[in-house]
Amino acid sequence: MQVDKRLLQFLKNTPGSFLFSILLGLGVAGFTIWQAWLLSRIIDAVFLKHHYREMVVPALLLFAGISLLRAVFTWGQKNAANKVSSHVKSTLRNKLSRHLVYLGPPFVRSERSGEISNTLLTGVDSLDAYFSEYLPQLFLSALIPLLILFFVFPLDLLSGFVFLFTAPIIPVFMILIGNLAQSLTQKQWKTLSRMSAHFLDVLQGLTTLKILGRSRDQIKVIAQISDDFRQTTMKVLRVAFLSALVLEIVGTISTAIVAVEIGLRLLYGKIEFQQALFILILAPEFYLPMRLLGTKYHAGMEGVAAARRIFEILGTSPLIRQSQSRPSLDLRTQAIRFHQVEFRYPGAARPALQNIQLTISPGEKIAVIGSSGAGKTTLAQLLLRFLDPTRGEIRVDLHCLRDIDPDFWRQQIAWVPQNAYLFHTTILENIRLANPTASEEAVMMAAQQARIHEFISSLPDGYQTRVGEKGARLSGGQAQRIALARAFLKDAPFLILDEPTSNLDPETEQLIQESMNELMHGRTVLLIAHRLGTVQDADQIVVLSEGKIRQVGKNEELLQEEGLYRKLLEAYGGMQ
Repeated sequence: MQVDKRLLQFLKNTPGSFLFSILLGLGVAGFTIWQAWLLSRIIDAVFLKHHYREMVVPALLLFAGISLLRAVFTWGQKNAANKVSSHVKSTLRNKLSRHLVYLGPPFVRSERSGEISNTLLTGVDSLDAYFSEYLPQLFLSALIPLLILFFVFPLDLLSGFVFLFTAPIIPVFMILIGNLAQSLTQKQWKTLSRMSAHFLDVLQGLTTLKILGRSRDQIKVIAQISDDFRQTTMKVLRVAFLSALVLEIVGTISTAIVAVEIGLRLLYGKIEFQQALFILILAPEFYLPMRLLGTKYHAGMEGVAAARRIFEILGTSPLIRQSQSRPSLDLRTQAIRFHQVEFRYPGAARPALQNIQLTISPGEKIAVIGSSGAGKTTLAQLLLRFLDPTRGEIRVDLHCLRDIDPDFWRQQIAWVPQNAYLFHTTILENIRLANPTASEEAVMMAAQQARIHEFISSLPDGYQTRVGEKGARLSGGQAQRIALARAFLKDAPFLILDEPTSNLDPETEQLIQESMNELMHGRTVLLIAHRLGTVQDADQIVVLSEGKIRQVGKNEELLQEEGLYRKLLEAYGGMQ
């Protein structure tokens, strides 16, 4: 049987609703038994004992009332099961979302975003049938036959034993066929994830594909992946229909065996008609729960297949230590010190950073320069607590950074990346992302400081203008100034700038540089630079190469060192 113990743990949050759905299902079975007994009595009274219609009217009215109650209980059972499913899906999706946040950018960058989205949305949704149909039916397929046997054995011992010995046949066939379908369902899920990931990659890179004239090639690739998914799905459906046919045949043969043994004994007067008819009516109902379990078995396999990937993500350990400590911090007066810091990415041949000894004093502006792959981004991610050092430690005053709550620590930092990410919402909400409780006036003030207020005001919808996915409706400079507005609005004491003026025209670069100078005033700043002209006013320059600090010193000292600029330009040719 497809039962995942990890999924069963989520039922602990809704034990009442799940138990209630099982009890209602048993109630439906109880009403079915009662109806069978009434129906057998009515038929026996009318056709054999020749009772008049008026004599059976009370029984008919009772039969109708039980039918109504049975319908109400059936509706309640489905409603309770759906409630359990909705709660579990919501809980699991929230847990998975939070864990993805805890894993942070290093994990997300190592995976395909389309596959993660498919797991978070389609994967969790596929558990709906698992909790609302498969699990309740799994319990009912064991309890309802026992309930029927409880009434059959006292009436007819032989029929009870026939029920008892034919019952395991259906689960045996179900498991034999299910083992074949399990591998196909797992393959189907992997194909769907692959298709989702590739399709999202193509959509995100459609502009590049069109420019390079390779978009039509991707049509063939997507068509091939879609065809693979179609063929896999058809194989799963083929097995599902085959199993349904086999279970129906087995159920029908089992019912026929009961009918034959009852008919023969009824013919020779070994059993009363009313008892025989009662047992014969119950025979299909006895095998029905197990047949229904067989049809829902594939929904259970699909849920388990999706759960494997979900729990694989949940089982991934974050690259940072989770802590709840929130010490008293003031980065306007406290220094940040790197002590023999080393970091190595999992599976990497060499460390990304080695033996980093660095002090960032309060109010100091430090520029970090180096070629691509030198370790600049890793250094910034260590400070943002997306990563923890493999060796050594980073200390803030007397506190080790890895012992501080990551969310609390990030409240002390404003970050302006090289390529700002804007969400498909209004400009107001994109800026307010830095401080969700900020007033509209505060947002406008931050926009003015970032030199973007006039542009926003010129738009027809002003701050309510939607910028499109990744800020598609804005230029690079406009998006970068909105990122600066976020930093102004957050007003954090520690500022990390990842070359926000790169790839901009001189006029826009001048506007952003003016805003940056205002933003850096009175704050501790770490500036990741790719061009030497950006670091002219730095208090200290750190030169990184192959994960090691090659040079550290005051700006004036480095400028006076003969040939330094020429040496840097030769070593890091991308600088200007």
